[in-house]
Amino acid sequence: MPSERINGLAAVLDAVRTHRGVTQPRLVEQVGLGRSVVAQRVAELEAAGLIEGDGLDPSSGGRAPRRLRLRSGNGVVLGVDVAVTELVVGLADLAGGILAKRQRHIDVADGPERVLATAEAVADELIATVAGDRPVWAIGVGLPGPVEFRTGLPVAPPIMPGWDGYPVRGRLAARFRAPVWVDNDVNLMALGELRSDPAAAAAGHLLYVRAGIGIGAAIVMDGRLYRGAKGSAGDIGHVAIPEGGDAVCRCGNLGCLEAAAGGLALAREGRLLAETGLSPVLAGILAESGTILPFDVTTAAEKGDRAARALLQRTSTLLGGTLATLVSFYNPDVLILGGGIVRAKAHVLATIREVIYRRALPLATRDLRIDASSVPEELSGVTGAVHLALDEVFAPGSLEDWLAAGSPSGRPPAA
Repeated sequence: MPSERINGLAAVLDAVRTHRGVTQPRLVEQVGLGRSVVAQRVAELEAAGLIEGDGLDPSSGGRAPRRLRLRSGNGVVLGVDVAVTELVVGLADLAGGILAKRQRHIDVADGPERVLATAEAVADELIATVAGDRPVWAIGVGLPGPVEFRTGLPVAPPIMPGWDGYPVRGRLAARFRAPVWVDNDVNLMALGELRSDPAAAAAGHLLYVRAGIGIGAAIVMDGRLYRGAKGSAGDIGHVAIPEGGDAVCRCGNLGCLEAAAGGLALAREGRLLAETGLSPVLAGILAESGTILPFDVTTAAEKGDRAARALLQRTSTLLGGTLATLVSFYNPDVLILGGGIVRAKAHVLATIREVIYRRALPLATRDLRIDASSVPEELSGVTGAVHLALDEVFAPGSLEDWLAAGSPSGRPPAA
């Protein structure tokens, strides 16, 4: 259990990190500590090289208060976002600003050895070309499946053969000599949204839903991610829905939401429309490329193809029905839609809203805002991964482990 001193240091540091240019008097208000205690904690953080002065605020009659900021150039943080078919690796400063990122096409079913070797090679490239002499302080990783957050281990991920129980944290911590945290990719997308969209950050209770190849949700309560007892909160893709019928899901069960309304289902139904000639646009795409992707259905809808539009409406109706249940159950301020579905928002957002407003409790929808994510999909996950690492490495338990050493770089992985 961190001491009162460490908790105070972490609270002051968090306030400086999240409110650049904050002054010492404002810190007293924000962290709820006395002026002398705040002054001591500020002095200690400055002596440790973690914060520094940032000019003066206008005087209100006495001595002008000094602004404070994080010394963000002391180190770098790696963010690794593993998706089903794509890998994004980003390098950021200690304030979370992305310095550079790289994308690679992968297949997560190739297994952890191959995928993580690719991630390590890309990270090495970024460190060599961007980091300079700044050490790696922490690493955040997102995976497209259930993760036990305490251990960082993937647990029986339906679409990730060979990943069950794989020591992602241990491997990367040993490779880069820095603490590592691993989470579900949708949680990190929600965290990326919170850090990038002021309106999302201002919402105390937020539900982030990623609808793409897979379907998942992240829950934000009082501005913080809620992971549940083990880390699987929000895994809505594998709830059974009446309309799911006997559709076989990747998890092995029948009738899951993902099996009926996920990206693979959209591609499957789109191909059927192409092969039967019901969708002339999709038939043309199939003849040219030999396959139908979820994005192709959106393309056909944008070209006015009636069958493609009807398919998107059916998919958004199925998704909206489940989300209406979640809205009634959780009662969020804001519902954010992310993932591949955002590309089709012109054809699906209105239907999803209509279903939710019609089927959820009136009190739950009275002031509910439903929007598509404002953050590009290729940025939200890696941004969230970076901020996961920063939030955890500056948390009281971690801070206590490395503060005396001056940096978490080269330290054993955090528990």
